[in-house]
Amino acid sequence: MNNKLVGLTAAICLIVPSCTQDVCRYADPLVGTADNGHTFPGACVPFGMVQPSPDSGNDEWKYCSGFNIADSTLIGFSQTHLSGTGCSDLGDVLILPFSTDKPERDNPYVKESLKAEPGYCSVSFCSGTNVEMTATQRVAEYRISYGDNSPRKLLVDLQSGMVNSPEDLGSHVYEADIEYVDSCTIQGRMVTKNWVSREWSFVLKLSEPYLSRTILDKQGEEKADRIILEFADSRSPLGVKVALSTVDTDGAAAAMEAEACGWDFNKVRKEAHDSWHRLLSRVEMKGSEEQKRNVYTSLYHLFIQPNVISDIDGRYRNAAGEVVTSEKGEFYSTFSFWDTYRAANPMYTILTPEMVDVFVQSMIEQCDVQGFLPIWSLWGQETYCMIGNHAVPTVVEAYLKGFDGFDPERAWRAVKKSLTTDHRRTSQFEVMDKYGYYPFDIIDRESVSCTMEMCYDDYCAAVMAKALGHDEDAEFFRARSENWMNLFDPDTKLARGKDSEGNWRTPFDRFALSHAATHGGDYTEGNAWQYTWHVQQSPEKLISLMGGPDAFETKLDSLFFLDTVSKNNTGFVGDVTGLIGQYAHGNEPSHHVAYLYQFAGRPWKTESIIREIFDRFYKPLPDGLCGNDDCGQMSAWYLFSAMGFYPVDPVSLEYVIGAPQLPYIQLRLPNGRTFTVKAEGLSDSAKYVASASLDGRPLDGFRISHEDIMKGGTLEFMMTDKPSVDR
Repeated sequence: MNNKLVGLTAAICLIVPSCTQDVCRYADPLVGTADNGHTFPGACVPFGMVQPSPDSGNDEWKYCSGFNIADSTLIGFSQTHLSGTGCSDLGDVLILPFSTDKPERDNPYVKESLKAEPGYCSVSFCSGTNVEMTATQRVAEYRISYGDNSPRKLLVDLQSGMVNSPEDLGSHVYEADIEYVDSCTIQGRMVTKNWVSREWSFVLKLSEPYLSRTILDKQGEEKADRIILEFADSRSPLGVKVALSTVDTDGAAAAMEAEACGWDFNKVRKEAHDSWHRLLSRVEMKGSEEQKRNVYTSLYHLFIQPNVISDIDGRYRNAAGEVVTSEKGEFYSTFSFWDTYRAANPMYTILTPEMVDVFVQSMIEQCDVQGFLPIWSLWGQETYCMIGNHAVPTVVEAYLKGFDGFDPERAWRAVKKSLTTDHRRTSQFEVMDKYGYYPFDIIDRESVSCTMEMCYDDYCAAVMAKALGHDEDAEFFRARSENWMNLFDPDTKLARGKDSEGNWRTPFDRFALSHAATHGGDYTEGNAWQYTWHVQQSPEKLISLMGGPDAFETKLDSLFFLDTVSKNNTGFVGDVTGLIGQYAHGNEPSHHVAYLYQFAGRPWKTESIIREIFDRFYKPLPDGLCGNDDCGQMSAWYLFSAMGFYPVDPVSLEYVIGAPQLPYIQLRLPNGRTFTVKAEGLSDSAKYVASASLDGRPLDGFRISHEDIMKGGTLEFMMTDKPSVDR
């Protein structure tokens, strides 16, 4: 077990007393593996670098995670996977056991044999071969049992990977330097490019020597080897280990020696399981079996990432391709900030506070190299995916919550630089400063969404600047944070595109969905109805612009019942899912919207909508998610909302009250403290909050603070079957 995992384990042990119930049995990695949930069933440890998992495909959008449970065949098992994303990459070092004359691409497997649990996965092919997999932080380990009297062969496919199309399979490997060290060891250095360009190294070890090795002929632009290995006849399982490094093969070999020395599959499996058990046990709950599976599966998906990409000695390959040593001895990536700043990152500050400083330090180190905080980083490289720079609210939130494992002035410089230095098309700050919004005739894609989301980042920067005493900066960013109002159309009461002359977008189809990555449009994976509410920092001002609470309520009601489908949708809009009227729970910009009724004094409407979202869009089934899990954000929404509150504005350090969906849940916090939520009288019909109290005192208003949670205590709701219109 490596040093970081030891450290995380020790921290967990300080927080969690011994727990006899194995909560891992409620966490189901198969949830989200159907449709576009884009999760994977394979093994991993919390925040680990590797995720060995079965792959049923790798060359189209539905295989962003490499697996779709609707398929009846597998192409093999690769060692790295993304969880719940809408873009493809990774899928490194694919292996496939087989017994036929030659390996096939599609290999039938026994659906009923697929077993997945935290830290372990197994599956049997129809041929009789069974494959088990487990993981440490940087090492994938397999135990392969071939069918009786079957030839024992193994394909090692280094050309494979998660790509966007079949054509890309032949060209995404740019360099491959492979070394056949001995009959038990293959290692190499690779340069691949799909979503990002990555240089990485691997060491593959076998538990017994191969008798023969055949390198298949390369086709077209292929650079990497596909190797067939044949082994002696035996009924003993074949062990395979694959260690990865962003630095070199020495780093991969050191990880294998430190984390998975020898051939004790069961020991590695137990350590992986125990790491998950200790982490998931930070939450104790009561409820139905379905609710338990939803809660612990959500926690599992939340803690798959961010991922460590540094070696055990702290070295990693940075955004410039240079090998450096992390200042904290470890470096993390897979930051899907457009998604996760909303709820996943706030949840880390509560449940895994020991990880927050190193996450923020990793962001700052990446900023030092590339000139701005990461937007969507993968393996230390910038994807430039999505809009805004929502590492900003994540850094600001951590600072305001008192995390001090990073230099606040250095963090501030990173925030300021990220919001004042132009980079790519969605961060043209001179345009914003000149016009007070992004004109659609200059910024021809996502102009409205970019304006709205940048304003939130600016607001966060203003708050941090004020806290640090940088008053001039605070005023600059405060003023710019209000630019969203320049795109509020008083006639339609919607966020609407405007050109550089100040003319509104005409004609204006308020229902038209757009996807900027494919065909443009003023919105990002959404429409005017969905983006109008993207004012997390200032719902009160939006209420005022709409004409007061009554008009705001009417407009928000319309969002949830207008089911008009435009004929003018542009591009791929498969991410806009989980619809209630125009509300799209399958896409993150909608996630705070149900809570906005609270700001208008209509809490019962928040409570009713939240119950509908729970009933319709969260089931512990392969098709139980209504959209991409997006690196745990969909899961984090569930966890917060199940407890009865949500971080509408994460940097406010407050959580807006909703309606609890569980009768009892307890968070085990640092220093032995606990925060407990009780919902007395909760039932299918009693979905409304009659009253709420914190530590026996009636709750004042519709918010609780982060401090209220972290100091420990009890939040108690009294539930009723009637809306409490006077509360």
